Amino acid sequence: MATEPQRHPVIDHSSPDELLASSLRMAVMRIARRLRAERSDETLGLSQMSALASLMHGPLSPTALAQIERIQPPSMTRVIAALETRGLISRDEHQHDKRQSIIAITEAGREIIDADRVRRKAWLVEILATLSEPDRRILREALPVLERITNS
Repeated sequence: MATEPQRHPVIDHSSPDELLASSLRMAVMRIARRLRAERSDETLGLSQMSALASLMHGPLSPTALAQIERIQPPSMTRVIAALETRGLISRDEHQHDKRQSIIAITEAGREIIDADRVRRKAWLVEILATLSEPDRRILREALPVLERITNS
C-alpha cells in the first residue's frame, strides 16, 4: 500500500527586514502601476515623461539628463530625439562648448507635464480622502523615510 508523502507546512525563514522589503516592493509597484494608469498622455513612454519632468527644473545637457534619469547616454539620445520630433523639447547650442547642446522643455511639453501632475494628484487626493486620519498621519510620517530610500 502506497503512502502519501508527508506534507510539511511551508515555513518562511525570511527575516523581518526581508518580509518588509518584499511587502514594500509590492505596494510601491502597485501604486506606481496605478499612477501610470492615470497618465495624461499615453503616447509618451515612461522614460520620455520622466525626462520631460526633469526638464521642468531647467535646461540640461543630454549627459546631465541621462545621469539624472539613470539611463545610458545612447538611450537618452533616443528619448531626446522622440521628444524633439514632437516639439516637446528644444535643443540649443551650449554657450561654452559648441560641441554640446542644451535641452529645454517647450510650452507644449510643460502643458503635458502639468496635465499629468494634475490628473495623478487628483487620483491620489481622492484615494487619501478615503483613509482615516490616523492612516494619513502614518503616511505623512513615513514620507521622509521613503524619500531617503529613493535618494540612496
